[in-house]
This record gives sequence, structure tokens and C-alpha cells, in this order.
Amino acid sequence: QVQLVESGGGLVQAGGSLRLSCAASGSIFRFNAMGWYRQAPGKQRELVATIITGGSTNYADSVKGRFTISGDNAKNTVYLQMNSLKPEDTAVYYCKLHQRASDYWGQGTQVTVSS
Repeated sequence: QVQLVESGGGLVQAGGSLRLSCAASGSIFRFNAMGWYRQAPGKQRELVATIITGGSTNYADSVKGRFTISGDNAKNTVYLQMNSLKPEDTAVYYCKLHQRASDYWGQGTQVTVSS
């Protein structure tokens, strides 16, 4: 089985920064994709950023230039550095691992940006 544990969420003022971490454990295969998604109250869950084995990344237009996703393969951990945060970034942020045609989700971490 696979377990994902997120950390790093919290309350920050607009313009501030936060760094989220997601540690994966269990049966982790070498080739996979990990990503961050978020869900604000009353809205659908949306993609924030993804990274695949080899380092290729993809970002939602709304976070390009402000957020950076990175990974540490040795630790099976993915990070999301969030800078210049805006109130509209407020959401529960979820980590996802995709491997062998299966998706695994973390429990989510709350990010609240005050204006």
C-alpha cells in the first residue's frame, strides 16, 4: 500500500510564502508522477502543479511564476514552494501520487491566505 503525508500548511498574510511537503511511503515505483491539487470551499478540486520522474513539471496558469514544485527521489518526497500568496490561493491542498495506473491521495493540508 501507499501512504502520503502532507505538511506545511497554515495561515499566512497575502504576499507571504509557505512550503508544503508530501512524503510518500510504501510500494513506491521508480517511474511515477506526483502533484499538488487544491480545493476551495464550494469549488471543484483543481490541479496546481505536477512533476514526473525525470523532473518535467507542469503548472496551472494561476500559479505560474509564484509556485515551484520539486522532488527528492531519495526521500520519495515532493515539495511545493508557494510565494507571493494571494487570498484566492486559500484552499485545502492535496498531494497525489500516480503510478501503475493508480492514484493515491494524501489527507490534505489547509492553506489560508489573509488579505
